[in-house]
Amino acid sequence: MARQLPPGYSLHEGYPPAETYCNLRKSAGLSVRALTQAQAVPSGSWYGCMIKYTPPSSASQDQRDDTTPASAESEIVAMGRIIGDGGWYFVIADMAVSPNHQRKGLGDYVLKALIEKIKSSPVVAGVLESGGPKPYVNLLADEPGRKLYERNGFVYTAPHSLGMMLNFD
Repeated sequence: MARQLPPGYSLHEGYPPAETYCNLRKSAGLSVRALTQAQAVPSGSWYGCMIKYTPPSSASQDQRDDTTPASAESEIVAMGRIIGDGGWYFVIADMAVSPNHQRKGLGDYVLKALIEKIKSSPVVAGVLESGGPKPYVNLLADEPGRKLYERNGFVYTAPHSLGMMLNFD
């Protein structure tokens, strides 16, 4: 990925703690999930990443006393993950950026990291290199994210296929 994150932001592999995951989904406007559902995310995912933000230190080294922390604590402000089999089927899910950190390219950075992880997997890389069948990478695009996904090469599947869901009412 050629693009750099803004100062104070850093990309990390893995998944937020369950409570942070739930809070980030809610603040970003995604559907609310139970803590027990969030706890299943790491074991049910193929790959995940998140962006942490560490605010700049307000006190210089010379001004710091025993009550001033040596470094500000970082917070998780963006995330995304891939659910898949590692071979041909990959679903991008849980793309979320905290409202206070939106419009800084963080969602684009997470999405590109996820796509790069798929492309660099040994199975996918081998198939792409040999001209074999391409992997199937899909997602459900809520209105706010559609332009982001289109900019990164995603296209609507209709009329060939339409997404469906099972409603547990």
